[in-house]
Amino acid sequence: MQSLIGTGVALATPFKKDLSIDTEALIRIVNLSIDGGVEYLVILGTTAENATMNKEEREFVIKTIIEANKGRLPMVLGVGGNNTAEVVEELKTRDLSQFDAILSISPYYNKPTQEGIYQHFKAVAEASPIPVILYNVPSRTGSNVLPSTVIRLANDFKNIVAIKEAAGDMIQAMRLIKDKPKDFLVLSGDDMIALPIVLAGGSGVISVIAQGFPKEFSEMIRLGLNRKVDDAFKIQYLFSDCIDMIFEQGNPAGIKQVYQSLGLAENTVRLPLVKVDESLENRIDKFVKKNQ
Repeated sequence: MQSLIGTGVALATPFKKDLSIDTEALIRIVNLSIDGGVEYLVILGTTAENATMNKEEREFVIKTIIEANKGRLPMVLGVGGNNTAEVVEELKTRDLSQFDAILSISPYYNKPTQEGIYQHFKAVAEASPIPVILYNVPSRTGSNVLPSTVIRLANDFKNIVAIKEAAGDMIQAMRLIKDKPKDFLVLSGDDMIALPIVLAGGSGVISVIAQGFPKEFSEMIRLGLNRKVDDAFKIQYLFSDCIDMIFEQGNPAGIKQVYQSLGLAENTVRLPLVKVDESLENRIDKFVKKNQ
C-alpha cells in the first residue's frame, strides 16, 4: 500500500452560516490539499462531522470530493461504527471502486473487550472488498485497541493493511512498529507526534492541520521519511503552536477557524460542537496571517 505512505488529509466539511454544506468551499479545500502536495485524501472521517450529517448529505460530500479530485490522488473512505452488522452491510452494498482503502474506527460507546474489538474487525475485513485501515482513537471511543490486538488482526487478515494510531501514546506506537508484520503501516492519527512516529519507523500521518498547511506539513513528513531530521524538526517547531491551537477547543472547530483565516470557508460547525471563542480565533488568525 505505497499510496498510503506520507500525508493523508482528514477532510473537514465546510458549512455555510445556515449550516448547509458549502460545496464551493469544499472544492477549494480539496484543491488546496492536492496542490499542496499531500499524498491522499480521507473522506468522512471524524473531522468531517459526519455524525451530524444525514445519509443524503454524506453521499453528497463523497460525490463532490470524487468529482473535485478528478482521479488525481488516492482516496480513503471512512466506513465504521459501533453496530458491526450495519458496518458489514454498508461494506457489502456500497460501491467502493473509487477508493484505495476504507478507514474503520474501533467501536465507540459499547466499550468492547479486546476480543470484541478483534471480532468486530474480523467481520469488517471479511466483508470489505478493499484494504482496511484500522482507526484507534481511545479519547473518542472509550476503549484502546492494544498493540497485541492490532498485530493479531494484521497477521490474520491480509486486507488489514494499516492503522491510524491516535492514542497519543508514543510508547504504544513504538510497540506497534516493533512488532508489526513487515508491510503493515503505522500511520499517526495525532499531528503533534506524527514526525516522531515517522522517525521511529512509522509510514506517515492522517492529518487535520495538513488541509490548512498542506505544503509545509506534507514536506515535513517526507523529510522525516527520508531521515532529514533537522530540516523536518524546523517545520515541526514552526507549526507546533498551531497544532495545539486547532485542537484546543475541539476538532474540527480549530481547523475551521484556519479555513476562515485563509479565506477558504466559514468557521461554522454543527451542534453539539461550537465554534472557537474570540480569544482562540484571534490567536489562530494571527498565526495564519504570519505564516501564509
